[in-house]
Amino acid sequence: MKFADKLFLLTTVVLTLFFTVFGIWILNSNFSRLLNREIEQGNNESRMFRYLFEMGYQSIEEYGEEYAINKTLESIRDSVESNGNHIFVLHGSEAQSVEDEGFSVGEGTLSAETEALSYVCGDSYIMNTGMEKDVRQLVGALDENSNYGYSIQKKGDGYYMIMAAAVDRAGSPVYLGICKDLTAIYDDRQGMLVQYRAILVILLSIGGLTVYALSRYITRPIRKLGKIAAKIAEGDYELRSADQSEDEIGQLARNFNRMADRLMQELAVKEMEAKQKEDFTAAFAHELKTPLTSIIGYADMLNSMKLTEEENREAYFYIYSQGKRLESLSHKLLDLVSMDKSPISFKPIHTKKLEENIRTTMRPIWNGRGIKGKIALERATLYGDMELLLSLFYNLLDNASKAMDKGEISFILMKGMAVGDTYEIKVVDNGRGIPENEIGRITEAFYMVDKSRSRKEGGAGIGMALCTKIAALHGASLMIDSRLGEGTVMKVLFPLRHETGAYADSRKGKMP
Repeated sequence: MKFADKLFLLTTVVLTLFFTVFGIWILNSNFSRLLNREIEQGNNESRMFRYLFEMGYQSIEEYGEEYAINKTLESIRDSVESNGNHIFVLHGSEAQSVEDEGFSVGEGTLSAETEALSYVCGDSYIMNTGMEKDVRQLVGALDENSNYGYSIQKKGDGYYMIMAAAVDRAGSPVYLGICKDLTAIYDDRQGMLVQYRAILVILLSIGGLTVYALSRYITRPIRKLGKIAAKIAEGDYELRSADQSEDEIGQLARNFNRMADRLMQELAVKEMEAKQKEDFTAAFAHELKTPLTSIIGYADMLNSMKLTEEENREAYFYIYSQGKRLESLSHKLLDLVSMDKSPISFKPIHTKKLEENIRTTMRPIWNGRGIKGKIALERATLYGDMELLLSLFYNLLDNASKAMDKGEISFILMKGMAVGDTYEIKVVDNGRGIPENEIGRITEAFYMVDKSRSRKEGGAGIGMALCTKIAALHGASLMIDSRLGEGTVMKVLFPLRHETGAYADSRKGKMP
């Protein structure tokens, strides 16, 4: 079931329960108020009946009890019955047996005294309405402590309230009663109940339609978001929600957009990683193919052909040189894979010793290429692995040397050149430069800007990948700035105090 339908059904059920309970409470409250008013009015009329009877009876009691009762009732009947009530009087002085076997009161029967009571008046109305038994039960329940009482009875389609009061006349009980027809207020209650049911149906119909429309309106952004999610799942990754509201649904839409953007970024990264692995595999296979082809070819020549001494030496040289190339490639690959799996021992490295080592190693290479080299390192202390840092700088300088036939290369170390306290080591050349669209890829394994020239000079495209990893292991960052035809600047920024505690502040001369 859809969320909008659930919201509609739940709201409709709640509204139905609320209107039903509230309506029944209102109807019952109004009916109870009307009924209590009728009971109070009946009690007052019963007390007035008794008062008038006692006053009239006292004025004519010298003529005899029966005469006094009849005369008194005759004088007050019209005033008591003016509101549509009917009076009845039972008297015990003229007791005579009642033909009935007895009337049930609860689990017992009427007493002999109650059965012996006879009607002075009102018996025809009581008999016609079928309340003879109810009247005697009410009269039988009156006692000295409770000389007033009433009961409400349903007879046929009508409702009646019987009120009785006991009066003691010369040791003989007289019971004065009023029968009040309450059918009208019960009919009114039934009529209001029918009207309320009709109103309830109308209210629920209108309310249900309104709730359904509102539920569809409220859940519309969620449905749109669901459709966008489905289309994204089908491959349309550029779709985003346009909901900018400030409510929870708007917040959900914005979070969904951020999630989709993050997934797109992760997908791009995964695609790049997959492409890099594919390129790595293709490049590695190609790098193996060329030297292996040369080795197999020259080995086959030595095995199947009779060569001159000069040709033999040439074949042996090619086999040896290509074998060394494979050995160098395997070592670099091993370093690339296993470098971050072995712990690095960070030790203090003085830039003077670093400068001497680099000057001694690079001087013959630069002289052979006609390159003018400049090495200027400020006196400082780095912390790291000496061999790894030398490999980093050798690769940078070697790449700079291969990028130019003649020119100038500078290897410089300065402090505080970037934001914060750093060591900045940069290699500057005025060689061929790197195309702008390829700067971001030269740190990938086996990636070469000029593949034919790199292979001719013995490169395999792993040097910059090694440089990036060595820099990362030392908490440094590698930055490349290049202009095609103008030259390249390679910067390595070492923090004075590394986040992991690998570096010390050289000014204090101690490890962190």
